[in-house]
Amino acid sequence: MFDEDSATTVPVQVDEQDASPEELEFFDGAIRKVWHIQEEEWYFSIVDVCQVLTDSTDGRKYWNKLKQRLKEEGNETVTNCHQLKLQASDGKMRLTDVANTVQLLRIIQSIPSKKAEPFKLWLARVGTERLEEMADPEKALDRGMEYYRQKGYTDEWIKQRIQSKTIRDELTDEWKRSGISNSKDYAILTNMLTLAWSGKTVQAYKQYKGLHKENLRDNMTNLELTLNQLAEVSATALSKAKNPNGMADSKNIVIEGGSIAGNARKELEQKLGHSVISPLNASDPPSLEVKDTKK
Repeated sequence: MFDEDSATTVPVQVDEQDASPEELEFFDGAIRKVWHIQEEEWYFSIVDVCQVLTDSTDGRKYWNKLKQRLKEEGNETVTNCHQLKLQASDGKMRLTDVANTVQLLRIIQSIPSKKAEPFKLWLARVGTERLEEMADPEKALDRGMEYYRQKGYTDEWIKQRIQSKTIRDELTDEWKRSGISNSKDYAILTNMLTLAWSGKTVQAYKQYKGLHKENLRDNMTNLELTLNQLAEVSATALSKAKNPNGMADSKNIVIEGGSIAGNARKELEQKLGHSVISPLNASDPPSLEVKDTKK
């Protein structure tokens, strides 16, 4: 895990149960990877990928040659690659060329390797599905529901999760109307909203549930989803009524909207005698549908 604020990389235990077979085949223990805390994204050692996919005796030499060729072709992927500190074979932390998932997929496409072929075919299938979904959005919805079922989520939880996506989209549409388009501003507003209703920042909430790159809503109980929806619905309604202009006004509104759900949470917790903010996560999907609050 890399922390940009302290410029340090520390080892952590991660759960890779969500990885596809293709990802597990290529991104296993032979390839060093690091989770960037601030960007919430995986970065992979390009040298290690080259070594594994080509059976090269020197992955670094292979990457240097490939990098030069890609530069000559005008490929921006190489230009945009980062360097992060990863543990080397001698145990020391050294700056290493790394790529995020999108960049790495582009690099893999440039490597003529039989080992990479199954992964390239997988990428082609994903791309085909995406084109189908653009032509018929209902297919995306059906695939999403089937994905959740395969993960073990209950149908009731899935329905609520789909509804939460609609409510979230309405809120972001309202932010756009207010003149906000930067993804970082969206993240700031989301963080403030989450803190206002749950008492935790998004990062603290994820840590409480033992998450890293996973989507927070996918790891919420149905009760948590309901409160989050109340916060977003309230913020959307207040924004439409007050017609904010820009980030400063929107910050005040998300705090107000989040506080409405926060007060509802506190009142419910007082009645129940325990917190409704749960450490449960998607490692046990059926448990996220809270039917008996005494358990």
